[in-house]
Amino acid sequence: MTVEEQVQDFCEKFRRVREEIAKIIVGQQEVVEGVLTALLAGGHVLLEGVPGLGKTMLVRSLAEAVHLNFSRIQFTPDLMPADIVGTNVVMESETGERYFEFQKGPIFANVLLADEINRATPKTQSALLEAMQEHSVTVGKRTYQLDLPFFVLATQNPIEMEGTYPLPEAQLDRFIFKLKVTYPNVEEMHEILDRTTVAREPRSKPVLDAEEILAMRELALEVPIARHVQALAVNIVMATHPDDEGLPFELPEMTRRYIRYGASPRAAQTLVVAGKIRALLTGRYAVSCGDVRHFAPAALRHRIILNFEGEAEGIDVDTLIDQIVSAVPEPEM
Repeated sequence: MTVEEQVQDFCEKFRRVREEIAKIIVGQQEVVEGVLTALLAGGHVLLEGVPGLGKTMLVRSLAEAVHLNFSRIQFTPDLMPADIVGTNVVMESETGERYFEFQKGPIFANVLLADEINRATPKTQSALLEAMQEHSVTVGKRTYQLDLPFFVLATQNPIEMEGTYPLPEAQLDRFIFKLKVTYPNVEEMHEILDRTTVAREPRSKPVLDAEEILAMRELALEVPIARHVQALAVNIVMATHPDDEGLPFELPEMTRRYIRYGASPRAAQTLVVAGKIRALLTGRYAVSCGDVRHFAPAALRHRIILNFEGEAEGIDVDTLIDQIVSAVPEPEM
């Protein structure tokens, strides 16, 4: 298969999955694009929005559109880490001998829905850390590998709502994107009612399997990126650090004034890999500066920590990111 045919096949498979999800989910094109991009990039996604906007339904629709093992964990304040990863259970053989046997938890799946993740305590939230980064689970002295692809889609209600726990920064950094699920408009609301208040609701069907997803991921990683485009990704991330010196451009005033800690190197990795996927989807064989800028809000909004002044003035992180991205010039070729 030629490169042109591979790219065409990549776009066609992406389109089919998106169409299957669109049978269930009305609107939210940017969110769907971000979720599918993260799946192909090998990352995880944090979906934030108030209850009732279809966050859980989006994840279920994705699980139906891809032929992968799906598992759901409803996070609650009394949930324990063993409820997620599993635990060793005492078993008894036919001869009466007792032994330990590991009972796998719901984390052993390809697509994991961590529903309302910020309603569990930080101790329980941290049970996902190793799995999200290393694709493995350690219980006692044994480490169990997870099947690939392994994709965590976590939903959370806004932090200011009662009964929630902010996610630790180390865990937030392991999400490739943080996507905001917004309210539907009037036309979309009518469409939602037309689909959900009838005798037979629409269903999506599987159109991709694990091997195809991993092959698409491999193809995306082979997309070349010019040094000056990669430099733009680096400069955008470095521009979020208020104490950084020696940059080839003037640090935005908003960064020095409102940011306490900037984004990590994982943010730059996200911009590059997501940019490669977007390049393929638009029929190009190299990453452009526009591809890098396109994913900046989703890649940075959960990795920037405001200082006291920023919190006190109620600075919107997305507005801050837009100003930072606009202030970073494109490096010379």
